[in-house]
Formats: sequence, C-alpha cells, structure tokens
Amino acid sequence: MVNVTIDGIKVSVPNGSTILQAAKEVGIKVPTLCYHPDQAVKANCRVCVCEVEGNRLLQAACSQPVFEGMVVKTKTPKVIEARKTILELILSHHPQDCLNCIRNGNCELQDLSAEYIIRDNPFELKVRGLEKDLSTPAIFRDPDKCVLCRRCIDACTVIQSVSALGVEKRGCESMVVPTMGGNLIDSPCVMCGQCVHACPVGAIGEIEDIDKLMAAIADPDTIVVTQIAPAVRLALGEEIGMATGDLPMEVFVAGLRHLGFDYVLHTNFTADLTILEEGNELLQRLTTGGTLPMFTSCSPGWINFCETYYPDLLDNLSTCKSPQQMFGSLVKTYWADKMNIEPQKVVSVSIMPCTAKKFEAARPEMNSSGYQDVDIVLTTREIGKLFRMSGLDFSRLEPSPFDSWMGAYTGAAVIFGATGGVMEAALRTVYEVVTKKELTDVNFTFARGFEGIKEAEIDLDGTKVKVAIAHTLSNARKLMDQVRAGESPYHFIEIMACPGGCIGGGGQPITKANVKRIERIGAIYDEDASLPLRKSHDNPEVKVLYDEFLHEPLGHKSHELLHTHYHAKNKKCL
Repeated sequence: MVNVTIDGIKVSVPNGSTILQAAKEVGIKVPTLCYHPDQAVKANCRVCVCEVEGNRLLQAACSQPVFEGMVVKTKTPKVIEARKTILELILSHHPQDCLNCIRNGNCELQDLSAEYIIRDNPFELKVRGLEKDLSTPAIFRDPDKCVLCRRCIDACTVIQSVSALGVEKRGCESMVVPTMGGNLIDSPCVMCGQCVHACPVGAIGEIEDIDKLMAAIADPDTIVVTQIAPAVRLALGEEIGMATGDLPMEVFVAGLRHLGFDYVLHTNFTADLTILEEGNELLQRLTTGGTLPMFTSCSPGWINFCETYYPDLLDNLSTCKSPQQMFGSLVKTYWADKMNIEPQKVVSVSIMPCTAKKFEAARPEMNSSGYQDVDIVLTTREIGKLFRMSGLDFSRLEPSPFDSWMGAYTGAAVIFGATGGVMEAALRTVYEVVTKKELTDVNFTFARGFEGIKEAEIDLDGTKVKVAIAHTLSNARKLMDQVRAGESPYHFIEIMACPGGCIGGGGQPITKANVKRIERIGAIYDEDASLPLRKSHDNPEVKVLYDEFLHEPLGHKSHELLHTHYHAKNKKCL
C-alpha cells in the first residue's frame, strides 16, 4: 500500500494506483474525457490534470501513478484555469449546435463545459466543416464533433477486434476515420455500436427512425405492429428515470399503446421458436454428420463479423434467422392471416437493444414474407426518447397485457438477452428432446456470468456434447481461429457480439462501465426465475404455431420463412 495525501485527505491505496483511482477512494471527483474505466489509459485530453507537490508541470491524474508520500492538489486556481483552457481549446474546434445533437443532455463535453462555466470562449471557433457519414442504415459518423479521445478506436480494435476505425494525419490535423478509406460502409464495421457507447460526445450515433414510425402511426391505412426484444425492458427504465429492471412489462406495453401502436407483441415468442428450430438443427447435424461446431446466429453484429473475417466458416453458422427476423416473416404471413389483416398494410416495428438490427432488417435476404419482413427498427434509446416526448407518467399507467398470438413467452426466451442465455435456453430443450426426461433443474449456471469465454461438457443420457460461449468479438475470434485450425473440441458455440450479450447492445442506454451491464444480467435471470414456464418447447402459442402452420421444426414452411444463408463480404480486411 502507498500513502498519499489528496486535497489534504490522507489515503492508502495499492501500489500502482493512479491519482484518479486514489481520488475516487476519498470521494474527490476529477474530470475526465478520454478516460474510460474499461479501456487502457490514453492520457491524451489532459482534462484531468492536477498539481503534484515537487513537480513543475501539471500531471494527468488518469495516468500518473502514486508514490509514497505524494501530495496532490486537484482544485487549485492553477488547475482550474488549466482545465478551463483545455476545454475551451477543444470547444474551439467543436460545432456549437448542442440543441441539434443526438447526445444533447447526455454528453460528457457538454457536462464539463457546464461544470467549468465555459461562457465566452477566448479562442476563435474553427470547425473543419467535414461531412457527416450516413452510409450505413445503422450508424452515422459526424467527424466534426470528434474530440480525438480515441475511445471508439479502443472499443472497435481491442474489445471487438474489428479495427474499422483508425487515425490519419498528425497533430492538430489528426482525424478518426474508417480504416479502409472512404465511408463507414466501406470499412469492416459490423454495426455493433460499441463505438457509440465509447464516444463521449455526438461524433458517432445510431441512425434514428423515429420520424418513420410517427409517419406510420399517423397513416390511417397502416396497422403498426411491434415486437420487443428481451433486453429492452430491463434497460428502458434507465432512459425514463427508473432503476434497471424496475419498469413492469405490462406497464411498458401500456406505454406503447399510448404512443399509438395498434398491436404489441414480443420477440420472446420467436426466441422460443428459435430454440425449437436451432435445437433441432443441432441434433440433425450431430446425427447426420453435419458441419460442426454449429454457431448460433441470433446476433447480427456477429453475423457481419463472420461474413467479413471468417467467410470460410459460414457453413458452421446455424441457418436460423434471428428472433427479430423470424417474427418479421411470421407477422406478415401467419399472424396477418389469423388476424384477417392484409399483410401489405402491416408495418412491422421492432424495439431492439442493438444497432446492428437496423442493418439486419435492411438485408436483401430478409423478405421471405413477400415483403420487407421488418420495416422499422428502434433502439432502446429511441423508444426512451419517444416516451419522454409523450410526457407519459408511468406511475399512473394501467398495466396492459400483450395482444394474443405471438405475445406468449417463457423464461428461456427472456435469457436470450444475456451472454450464455441462448445456450442455456437451447440446452433446456435439447436435453428433454434427446433424453425424453424432464429436467429437475433448468438452471445451467455454467452459462452465466461475464467471463469472456465459458465452456462445458453436457451429458445427454450418454451422448456427450461439448459447448462454448463467447461474448465480444475479440473473444469470438479466439474460438473462430481454433475452429479454422481444425483444433476445436466443441459441437455447439454461442457467440454474442456485445459485452454481456444483448443487455450491452449498441442501442442500449449509454453506459461506459461493464458494472451496469452486469446489473442488467442479474435482472434478466430474476425475470426468468419468476415465470411459470421456463422451457421454450412449453410455450403454448409456439405449439399452436406448429400445429396450424409450420407443422414441424425444420419442415418446408420453416425453411421457407425461418431459415436463411449468409454470404462472404468482399472486403479486404487486415
């Protein structure tokens, strides 16, 4: 331990700690901009500078290690003036259009400017005048707003191993740009949106589709139907002033009805359906010598990554569409027929924790209903903005149930929202299908937790199945390299692109700490445990779907509507 004095307060901290960490121990807030708790220290913005006794120059608190007897001052006039000057210099190259920015009210630079009372900037405003990059259906870039913190590069390169972003030029001319030149769509970007969470300002964000939704709701000739992904409710409370997981599901449904949705259904219905299709696909591959290991196919960011970096392993992907796309194809066929609604009048809207879902919905493969299966994708952040715009008081809303057909779900579907959830849900069903025995304990706890890679061997009444789970694409890469080298011992691998799975998706409320993602995971398993049905094959509406329409898993109708194939992306990736 090292003894340090910060602003007159003595504290002992572990050797190797930084001034920033030591200050946090005694409750002293030091401002930061480039610092990120889950990334390597960069120390390039210098907003966190402090005085260290014996040093002539101010030191960056995020990178300066403490030493025995160190005396630090974090709020002297010299320090305050330096921080203000740094912020003024940053703002002198930053567009002054906060009211029009996607991060207005949730921007670290805006907050710091308010805290340090930046009013009349002595430096001349010189914005570069760079064009917005709107080349993808999921994510935009606004390079004029970039503060060169490089947090997006760390998220893309270290956490995701995608390397779609890098820096070109030097000094004051430095810019964060797509690595392959051109626009984001030309890069290896997988649309996962982790760069959006990393960015402290509005330099990167999701393409908003709120206006499209409002136009559909206002059109008397359309029937607007929505599906809600399992990870959305848990995090939505954070957008509307509630604690994680505190928004009751049926109050959420009531809120959506107030917004003008004609029917409110649930992606969990098709998450249960996915398990029936994917579980049977795995069993078919195991018994007929199909391509193994089989990879799950629910995460569109992961699909993009596989198409870009591992096109030689596309045959290992499950042919199952994601629950979002299964829902889209069924809502304009099976559901529309049951409700006696003309499918061309249906506007299919999904509410997702994921930016890559916007890209997925626009894929040319996703029109097996005869129409675009999913018309509009809204992120959790977008639906939060709609609720705030509507002025709804959720404490006064009367709970409302989901509409019938494609609204029922089990706990197995709920846990799709967390890393390991798809694996656990699949095993609950596969075990009973193979062994013909009822599970006495449906909890496959090895699949839970925030470890990057998890593995296990499951005994299906004498048949041993080795499985693995990975979240973040850097961890996925480790398993993929093993498969490519012919050294993988696994039969079934679940991969989720984002940290923690969908609960950490690129469309969730902005958070820059994995602590919040872990909290959301806990809320997901609490919801699973509270439900009366916890195995996908027990979903009564899924049983009716097979009886009336699909007839059997992996049947002709299922292959037509619920399965697809993916294709190599022609990109020169490093």
